[in-house]
Amino acid sequence: MANNETKKKKRGAWLSNILGGDILANEMFRKQWKLMVLIMLLILFYIDNRYSCQQQLIELDRLKVELTDVKYDALTRSSELMEKSRQSKIQEYIESKQSDLEIATAPPYLIK
Repeated sequence: MANNETKKKKRGAWLSNILGGDILANEMFRKQWKLMVLIMLLILFYIDNRYSCQQQLIELDRLKVELTDVKYDALTRSSELMEKSRQSKIQEYIESKQSDLEIATAPPYLIK
């Protein structure tokens, strides 16, 4: 029973040393302070690197969606242009405007 109380006191003393900052005055921490600073800097670099990577992935997903939308829009416009440039559509347009233009009866030929 006394053994349990001593363990609780040691545990409580250890916790109060950490929370009170007394652990930083320990000889081991005084000798290894450069290593601790280096480890903390590496942890901060890791967190920053992961955050920037996540931001780039979010931007990449947004750009993929935008690219898909632009591709579908270009396909739609291309099909509309093909429909409007068909010979039958052009002939209907010319006839509706009562123009003097006529359809060529002779096929086109190349001049060399």
